[in-house]
Amino acid sequence: MSQYSLLSDNDIPHLADGVLTVLDEVGILCENEELLTKLDEAGARVDYDNQRVRFPRPMTAEFVQSFRQEGSPPQGALSFVAPSLPTLGTQIAQLYYDYPQQQHRRGNKEDFIHLLKLGDVLHPAEGVGHCLLLTEVPPMIEPLEAAMLLAEYAHQPQAAFAWNVRQVDYLTEMGEILGIVDWFEWGAICIAHPLRFDKDVADKFVRRVKAGVPTGLTAMPVAGATTPVTVEGFIVVASAELVAGWIAARVLNPEVGLPGSMWAGTIDMKTGAVSYCAFDAMYYAFACVEFVRRWCGMTVSIGGGEYCDAKVPGLYTALEKAYKAMTIAAFTGQLPSIGQGMLEEGKTLSPVQLLLERDLATGLQSMYGDLDPTPEKIGLSAIRQVDLGLHTSYLETEHTLGHFRRCLWLPELIERAGWGGPDAESQVLDKTQQKVDSLVAQYSKPEGRGQQLAAMRAVVQKAKADLCT
Repeated sequence: MSQYSLLSDNDIPHLADGVLTVLDEVGILCENEELLTKLDEAGARVDYDNQRVRFPRPMTAEFVQSFRQEGSPPQGALSFVAPSLPTLGTQIAQLYYDYPQQQHRRGNKEDFIHLLKLGDVLHPAEGVGHCLLLTEVPPMIEPLEAAMLLAEYAHQPQAAFAWNVRQVDYLTEMGEILGIVDWFEWGAICIAHPLRFDKDVADKFVRRVKAGVPTGLTAMPVAGATTPVTVEGFIVVASAELVAGWIAARVLNPEVGLPGSMWAGTIDMKTGAVSYCAFDAMYYAFACVEFVRRWCGMTVSIGGGEYCDAKVPGLYTALEKAYKAMTIAAFTGQLPSIGQGMLEEGKTLSPVQLLLERDLATGLQSMYGDLDPTPEKIGLSAIRQVDLGLHTSYLETEHTLGHFRRCLWLPELIERAGWGGPDAESQVLDKTQQKVDSLVAQYSKPEGRGQQLAAMRAVVQKAKADLCT
């Protein structure tokens, strides 16, 4: 439930009419024969030769009405839910930032292994995932090679990201060798904006929906590039994409859940750079999700703090992400994660930044917790002892000594005194890098998987013959 409203009641029907017109006259590109057939049977106008689907206005209106009937009911007061600590999961960053070398470089096996060792020690219970892209490996085989490294180096290997549906069965077979069911990550469904479901995305979309996995779009439209530059035009095109995705899911599986997320971008007209955290980008996102909620009754989340403009790790980067996350909370009532250690709008992964964001996330976690007004928590004995504070303070009481570690934010790396200039910032970053090195030094490799790894490698070789020809 939005905390602030950007749209009036009179805006909704005009924007809705725009969405209906776009889907009726422009429609979508859909490069999947099965989905084309299902949409045709459901009443869409399908041009099979050009793989074009147009949705008659009554058809779209009927689906929107069905969404409204099952949409989330209005919420009352929202409870604060503390974000979890960032981990090395399925970031799939394209680049790695080496802080000691001050270097961006393409993702590779050596740096991926370094991250696996770090995550294995830093958060053993959560496991480690496909956090870095192996750019030296052919794309169709890359998830399988990443899975091999996960199985070899992580005690709790999370699944690799299957960007192409043809990779799913091989990853599933590799998981069965490890004793893990469905060992692959669907990841996000990101269409090519505007309004294009290309073959790779459409094929994965169909299989995911038929498997009953909740499916909607992770939308990343860019105002002025893939939508009109006006917020009104952005809302119409971006919402048309979301609605088309939901209709496509329901014609395949009437029972499938319909999530969705909005990562709105805007362009810096001086440089051509796209930002997903600038003030105008956030405005486009807030307005779009409010419209979708009020017209369709559907809740679409807004992408979290992760996608920020910062190019290098540091406190500024962490606070830029935190500011974005808290702004999202102000407009939606839900606090997303601050980030997962990434830079440059999600392209680059920095282990130093990850640790800084874990430190900052502990601060947000200190804002969460149910009150327990017992005499001990209230501290009546300490209140009586301090009295008017003329002879002592609460800093000198046993009550403070016994409770401060639980009650106060005690960051390990970030200095609470505030930004102290470039030299102080460098000291924090150096200290954080030392922590990274210390954690990696504690790593020990899993044992006893030799036969499993050999069997998994045979699956990879079989996949190479199939997928790379």
